[in-house]
Amino acid sequence: MTTPAPTSAQRAANGLVWGFVALVLVFLYAPMVPPVLRSFAGASAETGGLFVSYRAIFEDPLLIGGIWNTVMIGAIVAVVTPVLALAIAQALREWQKPRLILGLVLLPLFVPGVSMGVAMAVFFKVLGVEPSLLTMSVVQILWALPFATLVIMTVMASFEQTYLEAAYVLGSNRFAAFWKVELPCIRQGLFGAAAFSLILSFNETIRTSIVQGGRNTVQTYLWSQYQQVGLSPALYALMTLLIVATLALMAGIVVITRRRQLS
Repeated sequence: MTTPAPTSAQRAANGLVWGFVALVLVFLYAPMVPPVLRSFAGASAETGGLFVSYRAIFEDPLLIGGIWNTVMIGAIVAVVTPVLALAIAQALREWQKPRLILGLVLLPLFVPGVSMGVAMAVFFKVLGVEPSLLTMSVVQILWALPFATLVIMTVMASFEQTYLEAAYVLGSNRFAAFWKVELPCIRQGLFGAAAFSLILSFNETIRTSIVQGGRNTVQTYLWSQYQQVGLSPALYALMTLLIVATLALMAGIVVITRRRQLS
């Protein structure tokens, strides 16, 4: 049986849909193009080559320190946040009160970033905790935790509870059943939550800038430079690298999700 050829009205409707999709994509991604183009402004063989602005990034000791802080905080957030999110998801399943507890977990998402950052700064001051990598990590974990919890809860929702019941029947205790049966089934969700937390840490600025003290991350450095001295080709190059890194991480999440769907 052959499929009938689309009519002119159907072709026009399809064209409108694709045109709308194209406009949305342009609206989303067009702002990312100017930083990429301006990162190569003034580049020539006389000034040091095409990537002179990119090399300048690594000649700024303050920025190098910010990159190092960003990597360390990102690693902490990517490791700690999924573990906490997994514990919350397990508790929600056990307590059978998901709406109440989940609502409390998600509530910080709706608090403005400046208010949350100031509140955390006051909280740290009351506790006598000086601004440090620890305080920066904590505010970013609190920011990423609701998102990571949602990711892990979504993965756990597709896990068959009968597998755990079978493990209990065969003599496994709760920890052994989780470690040997459930964890292998949801580990890709944990990796996805870790990658998502890393992206959020990578892009967080407002909360971090309030509790950073004398330290910088890449984002707080970029924001302070923009406010104080304006943007240079080196900063445009830095923005380009951040965009590329974020897109690469998102691509990694998509690959992990596709593998989970195919497994």
